[in-house]
Amino acid sequence: MEGILPLFKPAGMTSHDCVFKLRKILKTKKVGHTGTLDPDVTGVLPICIGKATKVAEYITDAGKAYEGEVTIGYSTTTEDASGEVVEEKHVNRSIPREEILQVLQSLSGEIEQTPPMFSAVKVNGVRLYEYARKGIEVERPTRKVFIKSIELLDDREEFSGDKISFRFRVSCSKGTYIRTLAVTIGEKLGYPAHMSKLTRIQSATYTLEDCLTFDEIGNLMETGMIKEVLRPLESALSHLPKYVINDTVAEKVKNGAILPIPEHLKNSNGPIVTETGEGQVLAIYAEHPGKPGLMKPVKVLRNDHD
Repeated sequence: MEGILPLFKPAGMTSHDCVFKLRKILKTKKVGHTGTLDPDVTGVLPICIGKATKVAEYITDAGKAYEGEVTIGYSTTTEDASGEVVEEKHVNRSIPREEILQVLQSLSGEIEQTPPMFSAVKVNGVRLYEYARKGIEVERPTRKVFIKSIELLDDREEFSGDKISFRFRVSCSKGTYIRTLAVTIGEKLGYPAHMSKLTRIQSATYTLEDCLTFDEIGNLMETGMIKEVLRPLESALSHLPKYVINDTVAEKVKNGAILPIPEHLKNSNGPIVTETGEGQVLAIYAEHPGKPGLMKPVKVLRNDHD
């Protein structure tokens, strides 16, 4: 069994829980996920099966899109609805739509974020949530992320009440904390806030429409139709630049040969996919660290032993 299975992750499960459950359903051990989704978060979680586990990182590194809800009026320890209340401040004014739109606009493009204490980022080899559980505060690394677009999914002209909630859609780079984004939206409006709901609607090229539930996957296994819904590993690499090669070069690629960087990809600054004329991916290359103008394979995905 080989391919990508876009899973609809339900609330209440970690990404690892999902992998554990799928190993049992699919009766195979070679199953991996493509980046952690918090237990409360639902939505698109591409699962890599068999040889496709080799390309998991390229799905993880691709862009993501989410639909979430910000609640303004109180903040929590985890920055989402599962945490304990840290600060509460009733919203004592009506917030006009235009003000929220300006705040969202100010958060588009490259921004800096500090990961929440309850996150999997490592500091001195220890994950932040492990420090947080022991009540230890540590200095967290600030990092740059890119917000491609952020829009308000609410048609109200005025927002009022002790607590205010509104939905938004964001398209962003890997490593973006939507929880932290929700907190920042609140801060810019002058109030403590948290992310009250979140669904990932896209990961790389996979969308909600592509996703299957655990029940659907179980039924497909029982009827022997599971292979019909698995996406080829090529689908995980469709966002990367391609170098189409002939049969002679293909044989060299299968044996891990170093190649000249093709002229049209000299400024790609990232992984390059080598594929046959039929669209079968053979390997992923990167610029050679010590030989200018040449590239070396970082992963050979198919060879004559397959």
